[in-house]
Amino acid sequence: MKGRMIGVDVGGTFTDVFVLNEADGSASVAKVPTTRPDQSGGFLEGISRQVTDMSEISVVVHGTTAGTNALLERKGATTGVICTQGLRDVLEMRRRDRPRTWGLRGDFEPVVDRRNRLEVPERTLADGSIRTPVDLDAVRAAARQLQDQGCEAVAILFANAYANSANEAAAVAAVREVWMNQHVSASSEILPEIREFERFSTTALNAYLQPEVSGYLHRLEQALASGGFDGEFMIVQSNGGVMAVETACRLPIRTALSGPAAGVIAAGYIASSAGFDNVITGDMGGTSFDVSLISRGQSMLSPQTSIDFGMVVRTPMIEITTIGAGGGSIAWVDKGGLLNIGPESAGSDPGPVAYGLGNTRPTVTDANVVLGRIDPDNPIGGKLERLDVVAAREAIDWHVGQPLALDTLAAAEAILRVANSRMAGAIRLVSIERGFDPKNFAFMPFGGGGALHAGAMLKDVGIARAIVPRYPGVTSAMGCVIADMRQDFVQTINALVAALDEISLAEFMQDHTDQGMALLDAARTTFEARELSFELDMAYIGQTHTVAVPLSVQTENGRIVPPTCAEIEKAFDATYETTFGRLLKNGVRRILNLRSSVTGKRPKFDLKTLAPETTGRSEPKTSRNVHFGGTWHETKIFDRLELPVGTVIEGPAILEQPDTTVLVEPDLQARVDPFGNTIIEPLGGQS
Repeated sequence: MKGRMIGVDVGGTFTDVFVLNEADGSASVAKVPTTRPDQSGGFLEGISRQVTDMSEISVVVHGTTAGTNALLERKGATTGVICTQGLRDVLEMRRRDRPRTWGLRGDFEPVVDRRNRLEVPERTLADGSIRTPVDLDAVRAAARQLQDQGCEAVAILFANAYANSANEAAAVAAVREVWMNQHVSASSEILPEIREFERFSTTALNAYLQPEVSGYLHRLEQALASGGFDGEFMIVQSNGGVMAVETACRLPIRTALSGPAAGVIAAGYIASSAGFDNVITGDMGGTSFDVSLISRGQSMLSPQTSIDFGMVVRTPMIEITTIGAGGGSIAWVDKGGLLNIGPESAGSDPGPVAYGLGNTRPTVTDANVVLGRIDPDNPIGGKLERLDVVAAREAIDWHVGQPLALDTLAAAEAILRVANSRMAGAIRLVSIERGFDPKNFAFMPFGGGGALHAGAMLKDVGIARAIVPRYPGVTSAMGCVIADMRQDFVQTINALVAALDEISLAEFMQDHTDQGMALLDAARTTFEARELSFELDMAYIGQTHTVAVPLSVQTENGRIVPPTCAEIEKAFDATYETTFGRLLKNGVRRILNLRSSVTGKRPKFDLKTLAPETTGRSEPKTSRNVHFGGTWHETKIFDRLELPVGTVIEGPAILEQPDTTVLVEPDLQARVDPFGNTIIEPLGGQS
């Protein structure tokens, strides 16, 4: 019997809930303030607003920022490290980089204090041979010392463990015998990949997050179960796939960009369904503006990212550029008289000045309220009856207007111009600076505030049109429902192609496949299909940077048929020439890593079930004055969810709905497509 699928995305300001009734395809949404410090309160409140009987729920998928926030705010667990003698300071030395380009000093502190980084005798060489067996008595003594020093989690970081994990595996077994909980991470289990710092950093950060993330997820599990929920609970990964809670508790580092990734997945599906394969997404919440690029229907994946300076995570993630320009980002004037936006945010508590909860510094939302772009009588979120416009005006005038000698309206316009400029810069970063022409892309704004700035992005960046999804304020929550189940694996090969052991490569590929399929088999979700993907990180000898070479692999009776050396060389040449425009004569080809992914394709719902009828109310429900470009314009206000398919509305206009506000500026028009999306483009722009 089909039930309800629920996606929940916890952001810095709001917790968004998307509920899909699998029986009839209908959907409902909720948006509640995020609760602090325990985000589970808002999570459960959002679900309870839409579902009274949790036994009706078949699947709950969660996009979480618990791990992201713990890293950014340095609020993870007290963590210990047991490492090879001589490698105590790898986390601190990093790649000898600096927080600031110029100057001789840096102020970076690793998440593991030096007193909690202990060395033990052991040594594995790069070829996998063991020169010094691990001293297990020293390992046990180090584990006890770390517990005495208050460590809640521990990471085992041994040299060259990717080449031979025997020493590290023995140490892990010894530590788990004496450690007081399950929070033990090993580099050979988390990232069996060459490059010491990246492997050490990823594993240490995984340990740092384990108590926080696993505790949070277990609280949610228990609360759902106590309410009668007996379905499947899954977590969105940074790569855009989902995983079981058990996997997330063991590998919390894979949730580092969980929430933003869900939004990109939903945006890609919505855009491709509507006929747009090239999309730039802009997720504007209360705290940040997250930008990503989808080319030919494919999200850009990065093998590595830095959550903050020195906190390097080596795991596949959707490429997302984040700036502090959300609705709650605070506007301020520096000592040189320059207007700045963010990165500090008012968040959900106390929130913008207009919320009336104690903040006195103006935000981007306050500027939109003062200029009439947000209806003060219908704030999103459901907890406030009315926004305080007078307080917002006074804050803008005091903190921005007076220092810059501007009247209140001009100061509010200035706040939006600076915010829009920063957003446009982020879009250029993921498009123009990477060789993509924005004119060939549509812009998809979502999040609570994104659709207020769509027109500005079209003008500032030169994008042809914007596509606003049916429920932009809860797009990331919708992405949780849409996302496939995916598991990624990596193994260092470190061999010349000419000397490659094809059978050994096939064994690694088969092992990854078997592990991934086992995880899919353990899930209670139905999959429409299962897909395998393999890539090799390759380069010429002497090169540091690699290219990702996709492999076309065959199977026979469920077993991987290894690619031949000639096939690998041909695939590398094609990829390298496409990337750099030439091949290196007499260059010697080298394989560094094997990357594998196993994906279970979850059923997708038909987006047309969300669309309005072809007939309905297309007349404005009211009008009000809205400030554009230095003057007031009488602006028609529409109930967006009642607009029938095919409706075309000329700006200036505002389309309102419970989770967001869509702004159509005077020289633009909006039309409703067959999926209920709103296409914003220049007047007369419909092809």
